[in-house]
Amino acid sequence: MSDAFSAIKAQEEALLCRSYSRYPVAVVRGKGSRLWDVDGKEYVDLLAGIAVTALGHCNDEVCAALEAQAHKLWHVSNLFYQEEQLELARLLLGTSHHGKVFFCNSGAEANEACIKLARRYMRKVKQRDAYEIITLGGCFHGRTFGALAATGRESLSDGFTPLPDGFKQVPANDLAALEAAITPATAAVLLEVVQGEGGIVPLPGDYLRGVEALCRKHDILFICDEVQAGLCRTGTFWAFQQHGLTPDAISMAKSLANGLPMGAMLATDEMARGFEAGSHATTFGGGALASGVAAKCVEIMLRDKLADRAAVLGRHVMDRVRAIQDKLPGTVREVRGLGLMIGIELAVDAAAVWRELISRGFICNLSHGVTLRLLPALTIDKADLDAFIDTLEDILRTAK
Repeated sequence: MSDAFSAIKAQEEALLCRSYSRYPVAVVRGKGSRLWDVDGKEYVDLLAGIAVTALGHCNDEVCAALEAQAHKLWHVSNLFYQEEQLELARLLLGTSHHGKVFFCNSGAEANEACIKLARRYMRKVKQRDAYEIITLGGCFHGRTFGALAATGRESLSDGFTPLPDGFKQVPANDLAALEAAITPATAAVLLEVVQGEGGIVPLPGDYLRGVEALCRKHDILFICDEVQAGLCRTGTFWAFQQHGLTPDAISMAKSLANGLPMGAMLATDEMARGFEAGSHATTFGGGALASGVAAKCVEIMLRDKLADRAAVLGRHVMDRVRAIQDKLPGTVREVRGLGLMIGIELAVDAAAVWRELISRGFICNLSHGVTLRLLPALTIDKADLDAFIDTLEDILRTAK
C-alpha cells in the first residue's frame, strides 16, 4: 500500500459516511476501458462504474457534447420547455413501443416513478383501489424507501424499518405462486429480465411471457426494471425485447448519460394517463446538461449498433469461460448472462480470485461473495476481454 493511497484512504475515512466498502484502488484517471490509480498503475475496467460508462471513460464524442451543452444551457427546472428533453425523448421512444417519458436522476427514482404511476393509474384512471406491487425473490430495485420495500431484502433494510407497505414478494420462476399472490389490491408486477445485483441471473423467456400473460389476464400492470440491463447491454436495446414482451412501463438509468446522473421511465400512452400536472416531479430530472449528453449517448448506441456488438462479444466471453469450466473441473460452477452482462459463479475462493485479478490489473465486481460480475463498456476491445479470460484461467489453475 503506497503512501499516496494511504493518504487518500485516511482522508476518506475522516470525511465521508461509512456506507461503502471500497475496493483497494484510488482511481485518478480513465480513458476508454482503462483506469489508472494514484500510483500510475493501469487497469482494464470490466465494471464500467457498475454498467454506467457503456461508451467508455471520457469518450471523445460525449465529452464534446458535454462541452457544447455546458456553454449553451445547464439548468432552468422543469417549469420550462426544453428542446434537449424533447430530442432525448424522441430517441428513447424510437427504441420501444412506449409513448411517454418521465425524466429523473437515478434508477431508484425511475423505479419510484413506475411505482407511483402504477398506483395512480389504477386509482384515478381505472377507478380501482389497487396499490400493491408484486416483485420477485432475488430482485434489486434501489435504496430509496419505496424501491427498498420493493426489493424486500432484510440485509438492505436492517435498521431502516418500518418500510412502506403495499409490496409483496414471490419466488422467481413460479407462476403458480405469482397468480396466488394477485388480489383485487394488486396494481402491478415489477421485475428485472436479468437480475443484476442478484448475481446476473437471466429469467427464462417462458416464465417472463407467463408473467405478462397473468398481468393481462388479471388486468394489472406489467413493469420491467431495465436500470442495469437496458440500453444495449444484453444484446438488444432493451432486455425485455429478448423475449417479445410488451411491458406497460420500464425504468432505466446507469449508462443513459455515460456517468452523469440520469434516469427515466418510459410508459405507454395509456398508463401515462395516471400522471397529470403536479402529480409527480423532480428538480434536476431531465435537466438540459444531462439530457443533451444522454441524447448523444443514445445516438451513438444506435449508430454503432452496440446491442449487436454486446451480443457477439458476450457469447465469445461466455463460450471461453465455459471452456475453462470444462478444462478445470471444480473451479467454475456456472456461467450466466446475456450480452455483456455476465456472471461467473466460482466453486473456489471467489474473493481470493477477485483480489488477485485486481492485483493483476483487471477490475470486476464480486457479487454475493461467489460470482464475478462483468459489466464492461460496450465499446471494450475484444483483446481486453481475452486478456481477462487468459488471466482468470491462469489464476484458477492454482485456486483453492
